[in-house]
Amino acid sequence: MRTTTRRDAVSGAVSAALALGVSELAAGLLGLPSLIEGLGNWVIDVVPAPVKDWAIETFGTNDKLVLLIGIAVVTILLGALVGGIARSRFWIGAAVFIGLGVFAALAAVRDPRVALGMAVIPAGLASITGLAALQWLYGRTTEAGPAEEVIADSHDESRRRFVLGAGAVLGVAVISAGLGRGLLDRAKRTVAGRADVTLPGASQPLPAPPAATELGVGGLSPVLTPNETFYRIDTAFSVPRVDIQEWTLTVEGRVERPYTIDYFDLLDMPMVERDVTLSCVSNEVGGDLVGNARWLGVPLVEILDRAGPRDDAEQLVGHSVDQFTVGFPVEAVYDGRDALVAVGMNGEPLPLEHGFPARLVVAGLYGYVSATKWLSSIELTGWDEFDAYWIPRGWAKEAPIKTQSRIDTPRHRARLESGLHQVAGVAWAPSRGISKVEVRPGTDGDWIEADLSEPLSDNCWRQWVVGWEATPGTHQLQVRATDGEGNLQTDELRPPAPDGATGWHTIEVEVA
Repeated sequence: MRTTTRRDAVSGAVSAALALGVSELAAGLLGLPSLIEGLGNWVIDVVPAPVKDWAIETFGTNDKLVLLIGIAVVTILLGALVGGIARSRFWIGAAVFIGLGVFAALAAVRDPRVALGMAVIPAGLASITGLAALQWLYGRTTEAGPAEEVIADSHDESRRRFVLGAGAVLGVAVISAGLGRGLLDRAKRTVAGRADVTLPGASQPLPAPPAATELGVGGLSPVLTPNETFYRIDTAFSVPRVDIQEWTLTVEGRVERPYTIDYFDLLDMPMVERDVTLSCVSNEVGGDLVGNARWLGVPLVEILDRAGPRDDAEQLVGHSVDQFTVGFPVEAVYDGRDALVAVGMNGEPLPLEHGFPARLVVAGLYGYVSATKWLSSIELTGWDEFDAYWIPRGWAKEAPIKTQSRIDTPRHRARLESGLHQVAGVAWAPSRGISKVEVRPGTDGDWIEADLSEPLSDNCWRQWVVGWEATPGTHQLQVRATDGEGNLQTDELRPPAPDGATGWHTIEVEVA
């Protein structure tokens, strides 16, 4: 009987996998919402902030892939549990499969762009297919008596039939899921129309970065981060589907002249180029959730001036098409820093993952209070009138980026030969700039001032390098920076919550 019980559990597991795969395939073929994405967005919204922080710290930019795998694993394990008990009480299996479909559909319709009828179709197909597969696999499993259990596997026709059947169901599940996910991604890119966009030239173009902005050290982060390696941290489980033919940007709230423009109206406005470093507040000391890019966009001051902010407008709230919000002081738009509604990134339209068709870029503020991707509206409110997405979850409402520095090369725990080595990295303090970087070999040694690259602007990181004569033994290397206002980076070790990590990046190397 134990063999049959195991087979029943496997039957439930692969049937649940097939249900997931069919739901993705139906979504991809019919242009329907993905139930997995709906579940993922629900999980992101309801899990406590410490869990999110742990996920970002542990998995970095792979956090959403891990969540996708987690949803699949939990569903399959639940299917295995149901499969073990549903042979004699099939109504239990039916109730669970249907219940999962209903729950996934309800999670999907939390997005106001998704109608209940649209979500019911993939949910219904998933439930029906999963139950049909479970019943079919039960039919390929025969009850085994004590004598049968001692028969060699090679002669066990029942086992062979079951393995082939379960393998076929699992294969269909994997193919369906992969094909469906590919179709969904293709549909988003096709619908978006990004491939057909030709960006206008900037009325204030920037020259190519001078050679002196790059120090030419191997392993050192480039002064402009390529789009494909630029970090992505956001609350969207997958890239929202945005059609530029239908997209609009609305400016409203405490303004004299609220208005709405479409994508082509936005492109007709005077564009500027700005080099700005963005950083995620979840970035640990020495972490890689930071990058520098050349952005093309409309100055945010022009967007607001057209609407005429009222005197009581204190907070700018950026709304995303996926309901994410940010909020920062309106005065940040008018204090001289670079602040844009950006449409281009490093010479091309914004990548879908980085906010196409438009996003906010505000120098000197962490992304969670400023960098709305997939921007849909800008609302001016009172400061205490509205708390953006992350504020009720325990993060600070005001979040200027802290002065930070990082060692890129050598890597932590690298093994080096004795002799002269280059220690190099980047330092950033957007809106203030970097005036000095120092490196200390050993926690009680003397600080050595590093050579700095030429700055692109005060809003960008700078490369730095220092020569170090390495002697045999274990060594700690530390780095600290001074911003353009003369403020030394603090050595106080603090975690990212609630307003950004602090401390000096320290690595250990072994010299032979």
